[in-house]
Amino acid sequence: MILFSGSIIGHWYYGFQTGNTLQENLRDTFENWQSEFLQLIWQVSGLTYLWYIGSPQSKEEEEERNQEMLQWIMKRLEPKQAEEFIKEMEK
Repeated sequence: MILFSGSIIGHWYYGFQTGNTLQENLRDTFENWQSEFLQLIWQVSGLTYLWYIGSPQSKEEEEERNQEMLQWIMKRLEPKQAEEFIKEMEK
């Protein structure tokens, strides 16, 4: 809040020093906020898309987790046959 308050006070102070009116200061403030929020939305949506499609590293980790989960399920359902099945799967 301190940084925000300092920046908005500085923006308005220097705006009035250059002869801007209240309306011009409001317009400038909202233009800056609009620009920042559009940039933030773009970054969030872009990163969400990239996370959704995944990267090679995350896919490898996901495959490893899936294999571990499959092995755990097999051992719980058929403990005697699970080891043989796991060895077959590794081949």
